[in-house]
Amino acid sequence: MKKIIAWLIIMLLNGMVAAQSVRNLINEGAELYKEKKYTEAEVNFKKSLEKKNDFFEGHFNLGDAYYKQSRYDEAIQSFKNALSFTDDKLRKAKIYHNIGNSLLKSEKYNESIEAYKNALKLNPNDLETKYNLSYALNKLKQQQNQNQNQNKNQNNDQNKDKNQEQNNNQNQDKEQNNKNNQDKDRDKKDQQNQKQQQQQRNQISKEEAQRILEALKDNEKELQKKLRKMQGKPVKTEKDW
Repeated sequence: MKKIIAWLIIMLLNGMVAAQSVRNLINEGAELYKEKKYTEAEVNFKKSLEKKNDFFEGHFNLGDAYYKQSRYDEAIQSFKNALSFTDDKLRKAKIYHNIGNSLLKSEKYNESIEAYKNALKLNPNDLETKYNLSYALNKLKQQQNQNQNQNKNQNNDQNKDKNQEQNNNQNQDKEQNNKNNQDKDRDKKDQQNQKQQQQQRNQISKEEAQRILEALKDNEKELQKKLRKMQGKPVKTEKDW
């Protein structure tokens, strides 16, 4: 019996020492957090959770350290872990408030609005959460308007591009038609020039033929003259013995 009591005392003392060690790590981390040494604070909070993983303050404070380092996804996960280790409404409201802040920083406005609503269900009088909810709703509206404007501008750009393409096609068709007409006119002029050149060649051929004919006639006249002269000349006869 004495051995059992001694063992229980030792276990109790060990538990108290371990709890004190965890509490010391949490307190040291909190001091570092206040000094804006968020990375060092993160290390302390992680060490506390290695010793006692079901410690609410360890998860909650680690989430705060992540948040200050703009590591919002990790912060959200730590805050969600903290939810599992408390039944206190005010603590849960604070956790949802911090989750909403992390989502707001990530520009996930719909999700942040839901987180703030959950916080207000648990603590309806929290003015800071009400203000943040109003701010998130306003940011969501701005985002929706921006998306609408972007879609409108995108549609306008698409219509502009479509009209530009149609104009370009029309201009190309017009240029092609003009080119075709120019080619036709050029072909027509070439045909006319070829016809005129052929007519000129034909005309030259006729003139040459006329000159040849006249030359033949002159040669014939000359030949006739020679023949008449030969007919009119007396023929020398043999000597009469």
